[in-house]
Amino acid sequence: MNIAYIAFGTNVGNREENINVALKMMEDRGLKIIKTSKIYVTEPYGYKDQPEFLNGAVEVETNLSCRELLNVLLNIEKDMGRVRHFKWGPRNIDLDIIFYNDEVIDEPDLKVPHPDMHNRDFVLKPLCDLNPNFVHPILKKTVKTLLDELKG
Repeated sequence: MNIAYIAFGTNVGNREENINVALKMMEDRGLKIIKTSKIYVTEPYGYKDQPEFLNGAVEVETNLSCRELLNVLLNIEKDMGRVRHFKWGPRNIDLDIIFYNDEVIDEPDLKVPHPDMHNRDFVLKPLCDLNPNFVHPILKKTVKTLLDELKG
């Protein structure tokens, strides 16, 4: 079995319902949710002129490859009606693979660990809820250390 950490975010529509639907769809599609973080209210990242987000993360167990997992998550976003208008724009749901085991994957459309996760407190805080001692396989620092460094 593989362990993956998936970050989620939403700032359009009924945000709580969006999260609940996405998590239910993950389970319905064979992902076993081991642990769910607290939900955080966060400021937009990148493009600032939009509503606040609800962000969190889940630890899942799966027999899917990382590529298969990505396809499942993209299909959930699509099935929930996500439309990508522009980078960092508003969205009803966003599902990102942050870690997949301790693997490093660098393909044009699949990068794991998520390449900007260490700069995002809205990813690091939920990850600390799940596993603060998980070591980033490239940066060789724990999630907790990355969060502490980001806080300055």
